[in-house]
Amino acid sequence: MPPLVDSPSAPPVPPRGHRVRQTIEQLRARILGGEWPVGGRIPTEPQLVSALGVGRNTVREAVRALVHAGVLECRQGSGTYVVSTDELAPVVARQLGDDRMTEVIEVRRAFEVEAARLAALRRTPIDLAALDGALAEREAAWRGGRVDAFVEADAALHTSVVAAAHNPMLAELYASVGAALRSTVAQAMGDVLTPERYVDHTRLVEAIRAGDPALAAIEAGAFLEPTPGA
Repeated sequence: MPPLVDSPSAPPVPPRGHRVRQTIEQLRARILGGEWPVGGRIPTEPQLVSALGVGRNTVREAVRALVHAGVLECRQGSGTYVVSTDELAPVVARQLGDDRMTEVIEVRRAFEVEAARLAALRRTPIDLAALDGALAEREAAWRGGRVDAFVEADAALHTSVVAAAHNPMLAELYASVGAALRSTVAQAMGDVLTPERYVDHTRLVEAIRAGDPALAAIEAGAFLEPTPGA
């Protein structure tokens, strides 16, 4: 009688906590590697499940952990976005709360004026297409009359300007204070979108398209003085 041979057994399934930690590290690696840049939207949950080969709950827990760490941000009705490549974002954001709006406006101006100037010098055809698309979405959101949708669309346009500057450090710093910066727009808009609160950003985009850094900087700073604007 031939000796009994043990059949090969399936590899042990790692504990759930281990799978979540592995998934977190996979997500971090893709963010740090630039596959999902700061300010960009990550794939949807089903897409992540397929790409990472893990279950929906594991993906959900990993994303939630990175949101808590300040690396990702969930935006209602829009998706999940990369807001930082590290965990400093929530620390910075806490320093720029609603009770320090004057300081937030000053930070916005410092970031956005320089970003617009650099964007006019460095924009690519892809950047211009992104700016046109973001501007169109901002206009559509205004016409739709929903403050929350307009705030997100306005933030997306400004993020596109920063991206067109092609300065990764500037993009990361800008994204790390994104929540506080968006709050200045929400505060300026109030509860209802009214004509007197509308600020046209067409000239800003056109100055960047024209490659005029001085005019782009002027247009970026104009709506932040002397009162907060969108």
